[in-house]
Amino acid sequence: MSCIAYPIRNSLYLNITDRCTLECRFCPKHTAQGPVVHDFDLGLDHRPEVEEIISAIGDPSAYDEVVFCGFGEPTLRLKVLLEVARWIKDHGGRVRINTDGLANLVNKRNVLPEMAGLVDSLSVSMNAQDEETYNRHCQPALPGSWQAMLDFLAQAPEYVPRVTATAIDGLEGVDIEACEKLATERGVAFRRRELDKVG
Repeated sequence: MSCIAYPIRNSLYLNITDRCTLECRFCPKHTAQGPVVHDFDLGLDHRPEVEEIISAIGDPSAYDEVVFCGFGEPTLRLKVLLEVARWIKDHGGRVRINTDGLANLVNKRNVLPEMAGLVDSLSVSMNAQDEETYNRHCQPALPGSWQAMLDFLAQAPEYVPRVTATAIDGLEGVDIEACEKLATERGVAFRRRELDKVG
């Protein structure tokens, strides 16, 4: 049985895909931890459709926010994500997307206008201060991913009220201060994450 929705603190997280545009060395998917976060097994036996996801949410207004996160990159299912986000907003909820920031690169267009009014906040995994360090840790499938992520970060505040870039303190070669500077230059907030701490 797939775990589609799982609560952490007073937020509800949505696990809508197991696919990803990156193969991050530090992701639990590629470590001994496996697909378990806060005792929830996030391994999917299928990719849930809109009605199934909505059914798993219940009352979105009961949570501080509903977060598209899970064990894959949620924007790889953009159409489903946006339909569910619209339903959440229509029912009094707040929407956050945790993303690698590569949706524009994958879709070959600027998808941020489609998020306007549906997404309250974006958390974008910057992960490194330069392309070489990013490629080493994140192993992107698509060329140009590092620059595409930075461009996404710079454009996002036009469409989404709260945008935060994140990087993990403790990854070899990652300069947290330099990451924060990149975020500030693009007009977004910055949050330091801890290595091996998920959720």
